[in-house]
Amino acid sequence: MTPDFIREALRQVRYPGFSRDIVSFGLVKDVTCEDGQTTVRLEISTRDPKVPEKIFQDCHEILDQLPDVGTVKIDIQIKEAPAAAGASGVGKSSIPGVKRIIAVASGKGGVGKSTVSANLAVALAQSGAKVGLCDCDLYGPSVAQMFGTNERPMANEHDEIIPIEAHGLKLMSMGFLLEDRSPVIVRGPMATRYTQQFLRQVAWGDLDYLVLDLPPGTGDIQLTIVQTVSVDGSVIVTTPQEVALIDARKAVSMFAKVNVPILGLIENMAWFEGDDGKKYPIFGKDGGVREAEALRVPLLGQIPIDMPTGQRGDAGAPVALVSPEENKVSAAFHQIAAGLREKLGI
Repeated sequence: MTPDFIREALRQVRYPGFSRDIVSFGLVKDVTCEDGQTTVRLEISTRDPKVPEKIFQDCHEILDQLPDVGTVKIDIQIKEAPAAAGASGVGKSSIPGVKRIIAVASGKGGVGKSTVSANLAVALAQSGAKVGLCDCDLYGPSVAQMFGTNERPMANEHDEIIPIEAHGLKLMSMGFLLEDRSPVIVRGPMATRYTQQFLRQVAWGDLDYLVLDLPPGTGDIQLTIVQTVSVDGSVIVTTPQEVALIDARKAVSMFAKVNVPILGLIENMAWFEGDDGKKYPIFGKDGGVREAEALRVPLLGQIPIDMPTGQRGDAGAPVALVSPEENKVSAAFHQIAAGLREKLGI
């Protein structure tokens, strides 16, 4: 029995709630096989006692059944995860110059998460704040299209990526690095590396807020982000449909596991308002309202369906650039942004 064989066996152990294994996440720090004993030393950053308990049990379940493994000892060193800045009041995002980091997430695709991310970032910037928007959806980047720029980022003298600037925001997205229609074909470890580079190797400068547009779901990239930087809070986007609400619950549960505060839930596509002034709840009525109450998280707002929202997103000019007095969707985003500013203390 060799340490390499043990490490390979441990690739069957997943981090609770995620698809990635503990070896590829670097949690396995040392493996020794000597004198009839196999010792595995793990290092985990978490505040949830259920996480190391589950990993401990799963490691034993895998290793105890191996031949010639001898006595198995799982030694887990728990490092307390850094408190979120919003919860502690310290305001350390672990990215130099960035005061607050907001993750915008959804349990599933197609709920308008990127549209919400882009317009929230714009609304925050129009309040006078310095704002950055990082498109963490490597496989379906949309920020370049939504902000109407195909500019290619350059590097500074420190080999940091200089973010693209548009509509008063600093932007980074895989879309800026690709030719049109070029697919992103990367596996888990490379996706992790790109994500870390977008967070750590971009010259964001001084920002009041960095908004992270996460990919849909609860996978590797989400876990990479919360292990790379201290996220002040997450915003969960859903539609009123039950099929979307099911996945929104998963997103809320994921952030609870990794100790990221839930700033609130946004119900997108809440209704369509006809020329007659009547509201038509196309995807159901008040599903997000009820879900926020059930999950005991704030309802940040309800965003109606609005043709100019899609049209302006396609044209590279997010609807939040329109005066709130002139557009109800813009008004909703500005109201949500004001609530987030109050929650995060800037």
